[in-house]
Amino acid sequence: MSINPDNKTPHQKKPNLAVALIPIVAMGLLLGIGYGIYKISPQVLLVSAAFITGCLGLLLRFTWREMERGIVDSIHKAMPAILIMLCVGILIGAWIASGTIPMVIYYGLKLISPKFFLVTACFVCSITSITTGTSWGTIGTLGVAFIGIAMGLGIPLGPAAGAIVAGAYFGDKMSPFSDVTNLAPVAAGSNLFDHIKHMLWSATPAWLLGLFIYFLVGLKYGAESVESETMILITQTLKANFHFNIFLLLPMAIVFYFAATKKPTIPGMLLSSFVAGILAIIFQKASITEIATALNTGYQANTGVEQVDKLISRGGMMSMMETQLVAFTAFSFGGIMQRTGLLAIILEKVMKFASKIWSIVLTTIASSIVTALVTGSSYLSMIIPGELLAPVYKKKNLAAKNLSRIIEESGAIIVPLIPWSMAGVYITGTIGVSTYSYLPWAIMNYAAVIILAIFGFTKFSMAPKIREDETQIGS
Repeated sequence: MSINPDNKTPHQKKPNLAVALIPIVAMGLLLGIGYGIYKISPQVLLVSAAFITGCLGLLLRFTWREMERGIVDSIHKAMPAILIMLCVGILIGAWIASGTIPMVIYYGLKLISPKFFLVTACFVCSITSITTGTSWGTIGTLGVAFIGIAMGLGIPLGPAAGAIVAGAYFGDKMSPFSDVTNLAPVAAGSNLFDHIKHMLWSATPAWLLGLFIYFLVGLKYGAESVESETMILITQTLKANFHFNIFLLLPMAIVFYFAATKKPTIPGMLLSSFVAGILAIIFQKASITEIATALNTGYQANTGVEQVDKLISRGGMMSMMETQLVAFTAFSFGGIMQRTGLLAIILEKVMKFASKIWSIVLTTIASSIVTALVTGSSYLSMIIPGELLAPVYKKKNLAAKNLSRIIEESGAIIVPLIPWSMAGVYITGTIGVSTYSYLPWAIMNYAAVIILAIFGFTKFSMAPKIREDETQIGS
């Protein structure tokens, strides 16, 4: 029996590099112009890119059935992580309904000393983002409050906004509730909790460096005490609308236990959600219907205070649908690229440069940053490099969590520093500080990238692949 090394039937053509780059260039133009300028939905643009790639596949004499098989295979590999994303939506809704998340926010705001403004702003925004899984929600609520405080104290708004953005995005990327943090392991083929733990090596030093600089710089501002009507209003409203109890920490303990003991993720999340639902009935007097609604479409707060409602009206399976559609359409594009051999041609050229660990890391960083600059999208800056480079990491026997860490920290976390990105536009519009003003002070966002490059050269924390299925905890 003969073996075809190119895995092609005799009627199919082998593309050259120029042909293989056509879908990449087309996707770059579609996303750069369509999404970057006209704000067209990335899902539609990715479907268009997949259509162009499919037409090219037909010209190379592949049948639709063959390309469809590539799409199915590509999505199939991502399904375990996509199911986890659904469970995250359920978990957020349950934890807010039970009062777990509101309680953590309340005590975080009450217990942290406001003596040093920049450090406090970064720290509080980090805690809130970890708890809620939303950098935008944190910036749109507590971020606005901190900017108001900074204006009242005469603190320059550039450093204040930078501390807020760095804290919010650090918490976002370290939160198991974040759509961005869930999407990175989907793109790379790793798993959520190994991904988060692996980011600690690079994210924590970058965050601590930022806190140290904020501490030194903040000393000259002399903010001895900080009073904020907005923050007082938030804590009073949370206290008035939720009954707090030490047992509300139980759902968090369950998830941490499953992660620490490397037990399956989805059962742990569902058990935590079930316990949270019981606690919502006991402590918040919620009805079964209210809990079911929170799990499906998210918790809808009606406190009468806009800032609080905006912060905790989140969660539910439906909240993850847009992110999953981006993933499905991107993997459809990638699936056709793989099945037609177009991706293999590109990777063959990439591998000639990315022959060492340092070159693989630099290639990944550059790919993520370029995608972020072209598209301005946190999602696409992870999915596209992740899909493209995952085979390279596997071939070099590097764990997929290395790739997921790099694409999140070089892609998604860089996006808010890009003025024309959706994140940059949102932040500037929300807190009234230009991207160029806060960019130098969002220290964590770019320091993490520098640390990753150092890790690439030193091989520090570049974990080897230890199992074939890296979607399981402990890979």
